[in-house]
Amino acid sequence: MSNYVMDLRKIVGHRPLVMCAAGIIIIDYQGRILLQQRTDNGKWGIPGGALEPGETLEQTASREVLEETGLTVDSLHFFGTYSGQELHHKYPNGDEVYIVSVVYVSDDYHGQLALDRDESLDLSFFEINNLPDIEELNPPDRVFIADFQKRYAYALRLIQSEG
Repeated sequence: MSNYVMDLRKIVGHRPLVMCAAGIIIIDYQGRILLQQRTDNGKWGIPGGALEPGETLEQTASREVLEETGLTVDSLHFFGTYSGQELHHKYPNGDEVYIVSVVYVSDDYHGQLALDRDESLDLSFFEINNLPDIEELNPPDRVFIADFQKRYAYALRLIQSEG
């Protein structure tokens, strides 16, 4: 969790915060997506995290990916902005947030996967049609992972109908 959010928590306790976050759906050369198994709840999600004061959302997304996976992302493509009740989350420690999340997609990265043991239990690339069950996905990430699956399936249908 970011220093900024931790400082706010000292003031507001577990009360709900609006938290701006950014993450990246990373796609490897085989078309699989990278998921991170989180230490806080054991669920799988995309690498990402909270915006720090003065950062751009792109900087946040790239920083979080580097911290959590060891990968450096060279270019980002906007995927979507998510907010609302679906991104309301209560952490195991009782902290409550309403997340506003900006999600990017990238297949342009370099480096070797490296676990940050403070934030990740595991890192793994998954086939888009063979992801962990919905209950195994981090609740705030479920909506944009589902959107990515739908768009991926739609793009495949278009490509196949043209071929």
